[in-house]
Amino acid sequence: MTDVPARSGRTPGRGERARVGRRAFIGYVLGGATLAVAADLGLGAPAYAAVPSAPQIPELYDLEDLQTDAALPTSALIKIVINEDGTASFELPRMEVGQGITTSTAMIIAEELDLPVDKVHVALAPARPELMFNQLTGGSNTTVSTFTPVRVAAAIARKALLEAAAIELGSAVALLKSKEGAIFAPDGSSMTYGSLATKAASRTVKAVEVELKATSSFSVIGKPYRREDARLAVTGRKQFTLDLHVPDALPTMVCRPPTLNGSPKSVHNRATVLAMPGITDVAMVDTGVAVRAETFGQCIDAVRALDVEWNPGPVAGESDETILARLRKAELPLAVPKVPLLAGTVEADFTFMFRSSAALEPNCAIADVRSDRATVWAGLKVPIVAQGDIAKAVGLPQNAVTVNVVTGGGSFGHKLFADPAIEAAKISKAMGKPVKLMWHRADEPRQGRVHPMVTSRIRATYLAGQVLTFEQRQTSVVTDFSHGLGEMITATADRLPTGLGALGFSETIFTLTQELPYDFGVVTQLLNETDARFNTGSMRNIYSPDVACANELVVDQLARKMGRDPLAFRLAFLKNDRVKAALQKVADVGKWGRSMPAGMAQGIAIHSEYKGATAVLVEIDCRPETVNRKIYNAVTGPRVTKAVIAVDAGLVINPQGLEAQMLGGVSDGIALALTSSLHLRDGHFLEASWDNYFYTRQWNVPFDFECIVMPSDSEQPGGAGEAGVAASVAAVAGAYARATGTMPTLFPINHGTVSFEVKPFIPPIPESPSDGLSHTY
Repeated sequence: MTDVPARSGRTPGRGERARVGRRAFIGYVLGGATLAVAADLGLGAPAYAAVPSAPQIPELYDLEDLQTDAALPTSALIKIVINEDGTASFELPRMEVGQGITTSTAMIIAEELDLPVDKVHVALAPARPELMFNQLTGGSNTTVSTFTPVRVAAAIARKALLEAAAIELGSAVALLKSKEGAIFAPDGSSMTYGSLATKAASRTVKAVEVELKATSSFSVIGKPYRREDARLAVTGRKQFTLDLHVPDALPTMVCRPPTLNGSPKSVHNRATVLAMPGITDVAMVDTGVAVRAETFGQCIDAVRALDVEWNPGPVAGESDETILARLRKAELPLAVPKVPLLAGTVEADFTFMFRSSAALEPNCAIADVRSDRATVWAGLKVPIVAQGDIAKAVGLPQNAVTVNVVTGGGSFGHKLFADPAIEAAKISKAMGKPVKLMWHRADEPRQGRVHPMVTSRIRATYLAGQVLTFEQRQTSVVTDFSHGLGEMITATADRLPTGLGALGFSETIFTLTQELPYDFGVVTQLLNETDARFNTGSMRNIYSPDVACANELVVDQLARKMGRDPLAFRLAFLKNDRVKAALQKVADVGKWGRSMPAGMAQGIAIHSEYKGATAVLVEIDCRPETVNRKIYNAVTGPRVTKAVIAVDAGLVINPQGLEAQMLGGVSDGIALALTSSLHLRDGHFLEASWDNYFYTRQWNVPFDFECIVMPSDSEQPGGAGEAGVAASVAAVAGAYARATGTMPTLFPINHGTVSFEVKPFIPPIPESPSDGLSHTY
């Protein structure tokens, strides 16, 4: 039960600061038939002094701060509604892509509202331009930026219900208690929230002051809770975009060019394809030739039958080698400050190849474009930007385009971009009919968003047991930030720490996310990007996996050169106590330093980002009998046999969800270190579908996995969606170096081997399989 203290004092005016105490806030009871409430966190732009030279910028102001500040001005535009059946409804202005935010948001509301979690219904908000930067899902920021606004709105609702109940029950508000969706008076009488929903409603908007619960009284937040959609997902009843029924929206696919970003010149057999069974339409768009049919199988047959003449793409003739040569020419020089002549130096040069960020759910969208309006359904993490891009693509005003956000089956940065939604809208306009567009699995690695190729060069100097300098130069193919994060940076430039306002989008995000939490003297980390011809995106954890992998391998080298154990070396130089605690925990649980057979080894690494800390210990088996094991259609090689991850994510809403995120992060790290990459040859990527893009598979996951959620006294959550990736890549790479005696410099480690039969580029997709059962185990 929650006692509601009586408060005194006047309510601040609209122009005054909305927050009036550590847990006291101002919000609004909105006018309406039933109770509706909203938070007001318009605190004004925070002031930031010049950044001191010693701490790195993310220690003072990071990407989480930027996104949270950008979301604050419109926080009053999201609301909670209490319904007459006693449930609460909330439209979350973020996208659920499997990270569990609808569940954790329901838990936050339930906690502050004193309502059972299963009575809180969280839906995804459609595109709402008035929300501006409050409707961007990325950077592990959802819970960080919505935590307080959602709590305030829930607290306001509870206060309004208590005040209405006081009148109905003839009691003082201070004597009432709320519990499990009902309000109880001292004499035992009670009323449910549902019975009070209309009585607590206001005919006008009015400002109210509330005080949030103390974290010490939480009974929901911090407790493991099963995902609200778990049963639907495992029983196949969960609705994704392609499961939706939109009248007359028939299956649609696109015949795509043989080179990256090529375009169609002409179709030689349009009439023949139109005469094929089930085919209703064939239309040329800028990305290829679209076919619409009664079934997706008929679409595949039509795509394979099309005879298209193509214009070459902008990277025709290019390869891994030519792009790497371009990166080398763009590399910024290393410039170690003056150090004593007797100092030792560690230098390293790493290359990270192109990688696909395709999710389990293929790119897809449904579009119905008419002469005066358009409606789109898709998994979109930045629906407002998508709405504007779709409007431009089909020649309509933005307010004539309705964008419905659908739960996505994964994202990994993919769904920050509206590529399939825009393409579906163009096709619908060209055909004059609704379409249900699905990209073929072969389309995604070859024409979809990729993580850029990167080089990372490091030079560190040391003397007398101290590291004097550590400089890193990251050079990358351009990362596309046109999905909305770039505009957010522009809008908040005046609030950024000194010097950041003059940087480009990529350099700003790099600077706001990269933190080397060691006392290594003069530390500099710089990014330079070149070559904007590729479809790139903010793959999970953006720059950090490559940066951390390079850093931690060099840290291992420094430890070796200075005669120190890698764990002891890190603990001696780490300046962040939270990182230290996580590192010590994985070392203890994982039994760091235990004896292992030749060809097997441990690796350990840390990462600090998103106002949190992670540490990972892995064990790897590089013995010949493991590396050379044969599995059908598999890239085997080294196997990580054990992984222990410790994560400090501040106040944890749902530990069970956090553990799931960490398991995914470790799986990402294993893939990025060992197996998953794209090979660019003659202007196109060789990989097509999951059977030859080698993400971590069942035969490569650790036998032994353990996640430790570190205790925290923080009253605010930190970002967790991407937190497990960077340290995992680094730990696997370090373990491989110890097991083989050779530090890897090219990632993933197996990139030099093309172990699959390359699928043809004309036609661009293989025929539908007819022997699937023969490949089961």
